[in-house]
Amino acid sequence: MGLFTLSAGAQAAAAPAWKPWHPDFRRWFRRETVYIPMRDGVKLYTEIFIPVRGQGPFPILLNRTPYGVTDDAQGYCRELRYDRALARDGYIFVFQDIRGRFRSGGHFVMNRPPRTAGQRVDESTDAYDTIQWLVRHVPDNNGRAGIFGVSYGGWLSAMTLLDPPPALKAVSEQASPGDMFLGDDFHHNGAFRLSYGFEYAAMMETNKTNFHFHFSRYDTFEWYWKLGPLANVNRLYLQGSLPTWNHFVEHPNYDAFWKTQAIWRYLQRLRRVPVPTLNVAGWWDQEDFYGPQKIYATLERLPGHRRNFLVVGPWNHGGWSAGTGDQLGPIRFQSATGEYFRRHIEAPWFAYWLKRQGRLPFPKAMAFQTGANRWHLYAHWPPRRVSARRLYLRSGMRLAFRPPRGAGGYDSYISNPHDPVPYYPRPIRPTYPGPKWPIWLVRDQRFANLRPDVLSWETPVLRRPLAISGEIHAHLFASTSGSDSDWVVKLIDVYPQNYRPQPKLGGYELMIADEIFRGRFLHSFRHPQPLVPGHIYNFVFSLHGNDHVFLPGHRIMVQVQSTLFPLYDRNPQKFVANIFLARPGDFISARQKIWRARSHASYIELPVVPAKPSQR
Repeated sequence: MGLFTLSAGAQAAAAPAWKPWHPDFRRWFRRETVYIPMRDGVKLYTEIFIPVRGQGPFPILLNRTPYGVTDDAQGYCRELRYDRALARDGYIFVFQDIRGRFRSGGHFVMNRPPRTAGQRVDESTDAYDTIQWLVRHVPDNNGRAGIFGVSYGGWLSAMTLLDPPPALKAVSEQASPGDMFLGDDFHHNGAFRLSYGFEYAAMMETNKTNFHFHFSRYDTFEWYWKLGPLANVNRLYLQGSLPTWNHFVEHPNYDAFWKTQAIWRYLQRLRRVPVPTLNVAGWWDQEDFYGPQKIYATLERLPGHRRNFLVVGPWNHGGWSAGTGDQLGPIRFQSATGEYFRRHIEAPWFAYWLKRQGRLPFPKAMAFQTGANRWHLYAHWPPRRVSARRLYLRSGMRLAFRPPRGAGGYDSYISNPHDPVPYYPRPIRPTYPGPKWPIWLVRDQRFANLRPDVLSWETPVLRRPLAISGEIHAHLFASTSGSDSDWVVKLIDVYPQNYRPQPKLGGYELMIADEIFRGRFLHSFRHPQPLVPGHIYNFVFSLHGNDHVFLPGHRIMVQVQSTLFPLYDRNPQKFVANIFLARPGDFISARQKIWRARSHASYIELPVVPAKPSQR
């Protein structure tokens, strides 16, 4: 399997108390602001922080962002506050507004595709021109540069791999989207992420700053429910003013538009891994968990893959970049995982490539195994020596590793798009700057499992630990009385009713993995087809990678439902050519059946590994 557990000393090093770092930056850096010219004449606003302590020359660390580099209230770059470990190591920090955002010139294009015929610039050329300018003009640099960023900044970092300048020696894409139709911000397996897509497009394209849409209802669940069909978004509110929303409407399927935005498709054409790359992800990333795993896997297939690295921890979106990381919502991890990442992984990794100091902090892949709450090193990710075991949905709402014997059998529910299941308990607050969005994936799922339109199967209490490391797959035999349907599958760790470490978590249902699949795309994401009412289909889709231990005394639960609103739009459950143009009469209730017969046995495929003694 190639797994190595970190020593007790290394684990203990993850636990120092973290305090916000707010020094007098004038004593640490000399700040300069410039407008760097791009090859087409557009100038990008850039802040440069040159160390006044330590002995140079220093490497350059670049962060490009669409969210604004300056915290006007504090008078310095907001990102620099979180890079204490790197700042103390001695780097020239550079932060830049991308074209069309905040103080930079030019026109903003959401996830601007790589260059095509007749197009001179893209985000890779802007990064190239920026790094070349910095190396030539910033004093006391050592000619070596790195780039890093989270989310959109992670994607901007990954884009530099397509055309890296000579000075670029290290790239850390962190939570980068990899494919906006298959698994990241805007769609998952073709299912449209309504609240996120609408609110993010409004934030990015209403003006050059971060705009927040004003909802007339405190509970946005109610606002989206009253909105009705998606066609009402433009008719009632946007009037075609947001390019990204218009793209949603015009491209409901996985056509050339979405493929040109999928960065992994360009990375797979590279001859080799051009620059050492550190991919970073969080197990509970509510926005871009698919992307960094897909980018890592794509680079692994190329020559030079030994310079391709992966770190995954118990974080939400960007949760490793600030704070202690010892807790997410009510879930505790017994160590300061965020501080550990910044101090013992990120800082030495950049020092190795940009300063030629020290050694690599880990050989290939590193993951925090939740449940056991320990870091592990892997020679390969996903691990190769695992046992693919099938956890079957059985009669009596039970789960078992033995297949069903009966010739027939199913469990059913009525899915009503006019009464959808919320994705967390109401009230639903706005995505930004709402405090609930970042932690919804660790919310207690008990609010859903007693609903009549949610099915929940459960194992008996576990007597031994069950460790899973690798990719989880759902194999769902399902039928619907409609002609289209969404299928949501959740893998859940059910805590003991008497949970001594945290009594308030007694019976807690913690979602470990989940995903949605839009039925119309069963055979092709490019060419959707209606489902035949009553026909049994086999829906196979990934719940993505994970590293978790279900501990003794816990149970394993699987939930299946057909709505997750308003994060995902409501499937009409009647096939229409374009759901964005569906009419009110297209939305119908449907009888959903999940089959557990011998010939149609639904199951979750788990990558099971032996539990270590320390995990018990």
